[in-house]
Formats: sequence, structure tokens, C-alpha cells
Amino acid sequence: MTEADRISTVEREGLVFDVVDEGPLDGETVVLLHGWPERATSWGEVTPVLNAAGFRTFVPDRRGFSPRARPKRRRDYTLPDLTDDVVALIDAIGGSVHVVGHDWGAAVAWCVAGHHPAKVRTLTAVSVAHPAAFMKAMLRSDQALRSWYMGLIQLPLLPELVVERRAAWFDVQLLKGGMSKADVRRFRREIVEDGAFPTSLNCYRALPFTKPGFVRFRVAAPTTMVWSDEDVALGRWAVEHAADWCDGDFELVVLEGLSHWIPTEAPEVLAETILERIIG
Repeated sequence: MTEADRISTVEREGLVFDVVDEGPLDGETVVLLHGWPERATSWGEVTPVLNAAGFRTFVPDRRGFSPRARPKRRRDYTLPDLTDDVVALIDAIGGSVHVVGHDWGAAVAWCVAGHHPAKVRTLTAVSVAHPAAFMKAMLRSDQALRSWYMGLIQLPLLPELVVERRAAWFDVQLLKGGMSKADVRRFRREIVEDGAFPTSLNCYRALPFTKPGFVRFRVAAPTTMVWSDEDVALGRWAVEHAADWCDGDFELVVLEGLSHWIPTEAPEVLAETILERIIG
């Protein structure tokens, strides 16, 4: 293999996804999926640790974020669509891969592992539990209160107007949730100024178009669930019941004193946790 074999883009159904491909060309492959409202750069301090350990990493800008993959219709952002985007990348890589996801990237990573078990060697899910456990948590815990913003996002144009006209207020909400000032500036630059904010919301707005049965799957791959005890978005109930949907080896790692934004707040700790899973 040579540097010419790097994968910089993947195309599916006319959409082109930008991909950051780093690390040894002959290394085992790890696909890392970002959350909302972030892009591939959120993994920028995690991947060097994985690369130094001999792993080749692939980090795509997901649907709604990558400039050439921003369909406007919310129905184009269902979980099956988001899952198939990642499968297209795995197929371009070839073989099976280790999958890591944070936030919405974790929700998609769970789906990839559940619906395409032959393509996933290990799963590391960060800050979002198995989708079925999450849905049960909405009824059996305080998760619905934690997820109030999901209902707000369903309202047409309101979130876009808030981000544009009440920018300071919105940024303060991100800071209160644990995002650093540097990450908020990155959000403004990469999401808002780049024009991705309206389409980035569609992963939430497409939730009514995903059939409930799609999230009722079991996961065979060895799995690590990573959660931080100061996460304002995800409560403990869903985290503790994620194992109910896993048939393979499962480990829950609880990081104390950290917020929801683990990949940027504690990248080295997260990288070591990922390595513990994929090396075994």
C-alpha cells in the first residue's frame, strides 16, 4: 500500500462524504463517528493515540455535516440511512472494522453493530446507550426531562433562528452542558458559519420517520459503553440497561467528573479505553 491508497471520500446515492484517513496503512482499522453538533475534528486528539498504537483510523463527516452530503428533507436522515452511510465506508475499507461513536455517532454505531454484525469487530459507544435502552429510559427515568431539547428541535425554523439571533444564549447553553469555549468556537466555525446547522438538525427531525422496530436489535460484538457522571444529556438508567441488548462481552466504563463531551474533554483517557476494547 502507498499513500495513494488513502480514502478521502466515500459516495453513496449521490452524496459524497469527506473522510479523514490516518495512521499506518497496514494497521487494523477503526471507524470513529462524531456526534451533534460536531464534525470529524472532534476526534482530533483521540486518533493520534490510536495511530501511535498501530491502528489506521477513518473519521467521516456524517450526513448533514459533510458539505456534499446535506440533503434538505428530514426524511432523508432516518437511522437506516445514517447506518447505511457508515456501511458504505466500511465496504470501501474492506473487511470488518472496530467502530467507535460519540453522541449521535454512538447511536449510529449501535445500529451498525446490530444490523451488520459481520462488519463490526468491536464496538465502543460513548455517551449514548443502545437505542432501545434509551427509549425505555424515556419512560422509566428522568431521561425525557434530560432530552427536552429533542422536542424543541422538531419545531420548524425555531432552532435556526435562535442560533442566528440569540447566538450568545445558545452558546451559553453549550457551555453549561460542559462544552469548552474552544469547542463552542469550533461549533460556530464548522457548523454555523459553514452552513451545516439546518441540515445537522435533521438527524433529530427524522426520528418520527424511523420505524420503532429498527432499534430493537441485539449486538454480538464485544462492546464497551463509556459514560461520564456529569453528562447532562444521558442519565444512568439507559447506561445501566445497555447490556440488556448485548450478547457478547460487555463492559461499562464510568468516567467521573467529566461532561458529555468526552472526546474533547478527556481524549487520552478515551483513547486508552478504546484500545483496551479493541486490543482485548
